[in-house]
Amino acid sequence: MTKKQLIMEKSIELFAKQGFAATSVQQITEHCGISKGAFYLSFKSKDELIMALVDYFMEQFIAKLDYTVNHEEDILYHFYYEIFFTFKENSSFAMLFIKEQALSFNEEFINKFTYYDHLLEKTIERMIEKVYDQSIQQLKFDLVFSIKGFLNTYTHIVLSHHELIDFDLHMLAESLVEKTDILAAHTKSPFFTENLYQMLHQSLSEEAATSKNELKQLLKEKIEDVNDVYVKDSLVLLREELEEKTLSSVLLKGLIENIRHHRDCVWLSYLLFNYFKIDRAQDK
Repeated sequence: MTKKQLIMEKSIELFAKQGFAATSVQQITEHCGISKGAFYLSFKSKDELIMALVDYFMEQFIAKLDYTVNHEEDILYHFYYEIFFTFKENSSFAMLFIKEQALSFNEEFINKFTYYDHLLEKTIERMIEKVYDQSIQQLKFDLVFSIKGFLNTYTHIVLSHHELIDFDLHMLAESLVEKTDILAAHTKSPFFTENLYQMLHQSLSEEAATSKNELKQLLKEKIEDVNDVYVKDSLVLLREELEEKTLSSVLLKGLIENIRHHRDCVWLSYLLFNYFKIDRAQDK
């Protein structure tokens, strides 16, 4: 475990107990058993640490959902189940952002969550295209927002009461699949057209796209950090592919799958799959 990972994992424990505002850098360093100098070598400030925690959690979350949508058979059920399971497993961390209302005034925090919210919407959109036939595609954007509404409401309930009630997440997922299917089958008056949806997300779509230079930098950092030779070699070949573009889609997909299994490369694999526009569906 790197010093940066140690700080992130230990700080979550303190933030969960005391909240963000009440936790000082001094307390974090004491809890980690490191000096303040070591902390500031990893993070410029407590705010930067908080943003790094948000990035780590949301990157793992989005990448996991994307993999579920592209590899599971019963897609809609597994999509709902994975979301509630992930938030329940990380309930202390998730509840921080429900309780810490002051963060809503932080522009960087708002922009960051808006960005990840947009990626979640794109994942839901791809899922709808896979689950339902062409006859209901005109409802796609209404279904995106309906599914998000289900997630917001039920996640808040599960997180707020998980210490008192042991929710059956399988039953919850099945119930929401039923509700989603009813909406898909019986909605007759969709509100969101594709043009309206694109107008709402035009600037976000441009920001969400990862450039080749950004990917090259991320790959360079991972090559330096990762110790696993198999993963490192795959990262080197992927960085070369950004420039040369000589590999077949099968080999490229195999290399990205190689790095996806490394805990520190999950988000990078998600970005690479999207950049190269590779079909992530399981081969039949």
